This record gives sequence, C-alpha cells and structure tokens, in this order.
Amino acid sequence: MDIFEKLRSNMGDLGQYMKQAHGYFAFPKLEGEIGTKMKFRGKDVLVWSLNNYIGLANHPEVREADAKAAAEYGMAYPMGARMMSGQTSKHEELEQNLAEFVGKEDAFLLNFGYQGMVSIIDAVCGRNDVIVYDSEAHACILDGVRLHMGKRFVYGHNNMDSLRNMLNKATRLAAKQGGGILVITEGVFGMAGDLGKLDEIAKLKDEFEFRLLVDDAHGFGTMGATGAGTAEHFGVSDKIDLLFGTFAKSMAGIGAFIACNEDICNFLRYNMRSQTFAKSLPMPMVIGALKRLELLRTKPELREKLWTVVAALQSGLRAEGFNLGVTNSCVTPVYFEGGVGEATSAVMDLRENYNVFCSVVGYPVIPKGQIMLRLIPTAMHTLEDVEYTIKAFSEIRQKLEEGKYNTSQIPSIM
Repeated sequence: MDIFEKLRSNMGDLGQYMKQAHGYFAFPKLEGEIGTKMKFRGKDVLVWSLNNYIGLANHPEVREADAKAAAEYGMAYPMGARMMSGQTSKHEELEQNLAEFVGKEDAFLLNFGYQGMVSIIDAVCGRNDVIVYDSEAHACILDGVRLHMGKRFVYGHNNMDSLRNMLNKATRLAAKQGGGILVITEGVFGMAGDLGKLDEIAKLKDEFEFRLLVDDAHGFGTMGATGAGTAEHFGVSDKIDLLFGTFAKSMAGIGAFIACNEDICNFLRYNMRSQTFAKSLPMPMVIGALKRLELLRTKPELREKLWTVVAALQSGLRAEGFNLGVTNSCVTPVYFEGGVGEATSAVMDLRENYNVFCSVVGYPVIPKGQIMLRLIPTAMHTLEDVEYTIKAFSEIRQKLEEGKYNTSQIPSIM
C-alpha cells in the first residue's frame, strides 16, 4: 500500500474535520495588535484564547526591547548551535536570571518547549531507567515517554494511591535492571486547570527513590508568591529535581528552560540533542526574554491584576451554575454536554453574534459527549469583559439546553 494513500484515507481524529473546520474552528486567524480585542474574519471580537497571562505581549517596555534588539543584532545572530558557535553572554545571563528566579543552581535555555521536553526525557533516561508519569500529562511529555527505550508506567491522574502502586512496580524493575526512576507530572494541567499534587508527590520521596521532573508551563509566572511557579505555591521548590518552564505563556515569547542542579544542567548542555543540533535562539528573543523576566519579577501588580480577573471570571461563572470542573489555576474550562456539531454551532454563535472568541475543545482531548469552552484570562481583561462574557455564556447555555444547536454536523462556515 502506498503510504500517502494510507494517510489520505485516514486524516486522524482532528484532521477528519479539516474541510469543515479549517480557517474557523481550526487554524483561525486573529489579526491586529495583540490584546483582548482583535479582528477575526474582519470583525472585532473579545478574545479569551491568548497565552498572554500577565499582558507582556504588547507591554511598551517589551516592544521597545524587542525592537532595539532586532535593530542592533537582526534575527540571524548568533549563527550556529550554542555548542559550536552560538554562545553569547546574553544567553548565559538569561540562564542565570532564570535559575535565580526559580531557586535552582543553574538553568539551560531551550529553543522551544515541546521539543525541549522530548529531548530532556531522552537525555535523562537510559534503557534501564523507568519512567512513571501522570495519565493526563501534556503531549510533549507523552511523546518523550514514547521515545523512551525502557519501561514506563502511567498512574491515574493526580491519584496518589495509583502513583504509589506504580512506584512499587518501578522500584522492583529498576532494581532488577540496575536503573533509576523518573516521575513526571505538571504544575498546572493546561486543559482542566487543576494543579499537580507536587507536595504529595514530594512526600513520596520519603518512601521511594526517584527524581521528579515538573512541566510548569502554565504555572511559571502565575503561581506562587513571586510568580516562580507551582512548586513555590506548594513550598516544595527544593524537592523538584528538574523544573521545566516555557516563555510561551506568562512571558508571551518563544523559548523555554530547564532548571536544576549545576552538574545535571551541564550534563544536559552536552547531551540534549534538540539543542546540540539546533541553531541558537536568536539574540532579539533572548534580550526580549530578559526584559520579560525583569517585568515578571519587578511588577507584581500585573500578576495581581491577572488574579483579580481570574477570580471575577471563575466566581461569576460558578455563581451562574456553570461547571468549571476542578480548576484552581488561571486556566478556565467551562463544560457542557453535547457532541461536535452542537459544540461548533455554539462556538459559531458566540463568535458571530456575541463577538466572543474562545477555544472549543472536544474529543479526543476530552471524553465523547462533552464540550469544553476554554477561557484564558489575562491581566489585560477588564471586569466589564468578564461581565459581558458571563452573560453571553448564559444565553448560549440556554440555547444549548433548548436544543437550538441540535445537530451532529459541523455548521458551514462559508
């Protein structure tokens, strides 16, 4: 069988809807200045879909730093991978500042979060090592685990009894093989918004020997007294062996980092294939990240404003009887019952008639028969934005309950 014919006959769980969804439900274009109001298909919409938690994307100091760095260095410098010819003092400065902020000895700058996480797992775990990971871990973790040539065990989401059971199995196997154990979880789970039980997982170190890798993409910059992340929130920063964060959320940029002990960080510098064989992060992005980190550290009022908006949005939705699941972070999922046709019809109504743009999530990300409308509040949203959105959601829910979106087909977007 021709491999291309096989692909054409099965476009995948999401790709099967491409003809109906492309450009509207999938790959939509939000245009104009980054903010709470942007243009979608030529009309102004209130946007709840941008990972710009504390509003740094268009902060004037960030824009100025980005522009000056681009003018001075262009987008090409430094040329080559960091190990060969792409090292600069600014890259090192950013790593030092990140390590200091999250309370670790050292940090290693990564070009991208997704490939970075895959490569961390690949570098840390050998064939005889055993991985134990949360069942709702992000796709980058799952892909890293799938590439692992050794044994892996999955535990029920945030279920400490399940984790203990898997650790017992992993301990026996690791001892037999002469390997070690890596436990992987998230600080904030990006879809449901609940927190990884980092404090309880850390306590298990008293019973088992393992190292702990935490993906804190959504927690870095939003959680904790200083914004250092979910480990700071739980008071267990010293128990996290490998702390992963990304610039794509709170810092509204490109890049990521891994923070840990200095000797392990040096091991990663020389053994992470995604960095060894990739061009160094361009200087404007590094200098821009330095400015973003500076603002994250020195302007706590931005994070305070974010949490004011989060509290108003989530308490307001709950007061109206909406199901927000188990979120206790900024991530705000709103759950409804329904199929893909009803979900897309409701979202189309929101966008076309209420001018509210949020993301719709369905199967296979969440179980069949459920709809999730996912809201990402930011420090740039206003309480008026919150009030209007809750009203729009209430009207959409009423229409859904009345069967006005009762269809199994994705509506036409033409």
